Amino acid sequence: MPYILVLYYSRHGSVAQLAEALAAGIESVAGIEARVRTVPEVGPGFDKAIDTIPDQGPLYCTPEDFAGAAGLALGSPGRFGNMAAALKYFLEQTTSSWINGQMLGKPATVFTSTTTPHGGQESTLLSMMNPLLHHGMLITGVPFSEPALHSDYGGGTPYGVSHIAGEQHQNLSAEVAKLATGQGKRLAHYSLRLLNDH
Repeated sequence: MPYILVLYYSRHGSVAQLAEALAAGIESVAGIEARVRTVPEVGPGFDKAIDTIPDQGPLYCTPEDFAGAAGLALGSPGRFGNMAAALKYFLEQTTSSWINGQMLGKPATVFTSTTTPHGGQESTLLSMMNPLLHHGMLITGVPFSEPALHSDYGGGTPYGVSHIAGEQHQNLSAEVAKLATGQGKRLAHYSLRLLNDH
């Protein structure tokens, strides 16, 4: 069965909650499934060797998981208005997929969470789009036809769903969860339509 890769990095669990909501939206569409994956920590004090089985949570993503996906949902917390280093490090290892055009014409979407309301959510989402555009992927977002985009002040954005976690790393609001589920469902529909066109 074709799958959409839900690839994310999460330090405190908020981005992981968004990933689960997007995956639920994908899984609600018949004929396609969600493959949820994460990436290991990078930087001083962390072993750069990527194990295939982390201590807990989803498996670490492999180049094969990435290249074989029918679509991609990419998530990261905001780091000074940019994606987290761990996710960027993984994407920098996808040169082979880029050279071979393995992601060309596949749909992609992005999502994020920050601690503060002005934590650079939209620039973080845009930073995740850059490598996907280089891969030739088709970027989808959250259209303003989504009522929750107008009613919720704890996240949103047309660039992709976002969440304001606060210092206590609060759970997703009902509106944000609904936006994330809808974003996953929309990505699944686009992925199937593009698969059927080829």
